[in-house]
Amino acid sequence: MDLERIKNAKTNVIGKKIEYFKEIESTHIYGREIAEKKENEGKILLAEVQTGGIGTKGRSWYTGYGKNIAMTIILHPKCKIEKLDNLTVEIAEKIREAIYELYGYKLEIKKPNDLIFNGKKICGILTEIHTQGEKIKYLLISFGFNVNEDEFPEGAKDIATSLKREKGKEYEREEIITKIIEKLEEIEL
Repeated sequence: MDLERIKNAKTNVIGKKIEYFKEIESTHIYGREIAEKKENEGKILLAEVQTGGIGTKGRSWYTGYGKNIAMTIILHPKCKIEKLDNLTVEIAEKIREAIYELYGYKLEIKKPNDLIFNGKKICGILTEIHTQGEKIKYLLISFGFNVNEDEFPEGAKDIATSLKREKGKEYEREEIITKIIEKLEEIEL
């Protein structure tokens, strides 16, 4: 993974700091542990594989080693809490825009947190907001995007897909991450 390429994205905050893991239980769980530190603003936690990746409603998220995107972004929004009401859908829209701008592929949004390609799930989004009274302490944006996955585990192979599975070729994960974080930074928080 070329981290310098990601750090050179046209962003002001997101992705200027990256913590990279060959293997981690979950970028999201680790993000909770370090999120309150202000110096982690815009930091990306990026993993080649997660051994306990999490999705919504306590579900697990599969990440094949070196084939997909498993990442968490740490932010400290200054906006009012109400501004974050439809955030997960906004994130899904930005990821959809990124993939369309890169490759011309039209992903569908299954509200509130999934992206679908040719009828199967290609991306899942998990957002978590921690507050103290009316103040937002931190926001975690995590997502798993299936890029070059060939083989899914038994419980997922009929409902999940990847760009490679649909189009029969390999994709550069750095290119996708860079475009996604550039689109995410357009969201005003």
